[in-house]
Amino acid sequence: MVSLASLLEFSNEILQPNQFQDYCPNGLQVEGRSEVRKIVSGVTACQALLDQAINAGADMVLVHHGYFWRGDNPCVTGIQRTRIKCLLEANVSLVAYHLPLDAHPELGNNAVLARVLDLVSEGLLSGDGIGSVGRLKQPMKAVEFAAHISARLGREPLHIMAEKDFIETIAWCTGAAQGYIDKAVESGVDAYLSGEISEQTVHVAREEGIHYFAAGHHATERYGVQALGERIATHFGLEHAFIDIDNPV
Repeated sequence: MVSLASLLEFSNEILQPNQFQDYCPNGLQVEGRSEVRKIVSGVTACQALLDQAINAGADMVLVHHGYFWRGDNPCVTGIQRTRIKCLLEANVSLVAYHLPLDAHPELGNNAVLARVLDLVSEGLLSGDGIGSVGRLKQPMKAVEFAAHISARLGREPLHIMAEKDFIETIAWCTGAAQGYIDKAVESGVDAYLSGEISEQTVHVAREEGIHYFAAGHHATERYGVQALGERIATHFGLEHAFIDIDNPV
């Protein structure tokens, strides 16, 4: 058991959220009980995750996608009221880290995804520290790499083909990072992988001659929050469980 305050101090020290200009508050978003024995982590603080976490006896829910996003309606009504009421009645805390969890060089979404897909990072994709540029450990044909992604993530990626058959170099950025394809093109890589894709991304990939893989926002961002949850649990001797609420996007 550890105090919520000590846990937050530890996680904030790791992720340094004050260094980021984010679209949401990072760290504690809804305060529950002051002591934590069990953490449940998940990608998004949807109602299904909250229900399963509370049923599992969680004291704290740790997510990548929390609440109070810039531009959202600030009124606590509708499903937002239902979700927050659920947490408060169960006295369960909600802790969320967005960009800090994308960018962390060891526990971040991009860092852990690289280990899952056998990618070697050789630098950053963007000046804000989000995304990576590197290479495959073993060059593959593009169709082989698509199959590799499918096998590792359990999700068949959308693949926009390029003329070059083999992939050696690659850039990647999890989640809704399709707009970073321009940075991938500038870096001169053979392929770019992100979570989501937009209509215009297809044309950019085709016209720039770069392989593009959209592997799923949820599927690419399942790993950072698990790594962070395990790090916290190991440090304090807590119980941790990751609950995967499937999302096809």
